[in-house]
Amino acid sequence: MDVFPAGVRDTALVRALGLFKIPVIFYVRPSVIEMTDDRVEIKIPLIRRTKNHLNSMYFGVLAIGADVSGGLLAMKAILESDSKIELVFKDFQAQFLRKAMADVHFTSEDGAVAREMIAETLRTGERVNRTVNIVGTCPSISPEPVAKFALTLSLKAKG
Repeated sequence: MDVFPAGVRDTALVRALGLFKIPVIFYVRPSVIEMTDDRVEIKIPLIRRTKNHLNSMYFGVLAIGADVSGGLLAMKAILESDSKIELVFKDFQAQFLRKAMADVHFTSEDGAVAREMIAETLRTGERVNRTVNIVGTCPSISPEPVAKFALTLSLKAKG
């Protein structure tokens, strides 16, 4: 039995990754709201360090939220595969639809895509590229998206 609830444990792991490997992730304080094999939801708070001059979320912080949520499902699947697989993002597309005036929740439902990519790179030894989609919303204000992202995830099995 786990000592900590899954959300607390997953948030601690994401923040540790930020603290030790990618400090900007730690700086914006993401929290894991939900993480299953197929879906992840990350929240980044709208606080002084994440705001722009208009008091909405800075677009760079929105990009970090998309990066974390898009990569987390793949990282989870890689860990569960017990294989050495390199993960990078090859491409990043964003649509900023409205000002993010509250905490932003970043959701991806592409866990199956990541698992398929892992199976393919392990089978072929080749680099595999696929697009993962992320939607950012401010649920305390509206269910309508504030941003949509398409990131090309690139995985390659290490020899």
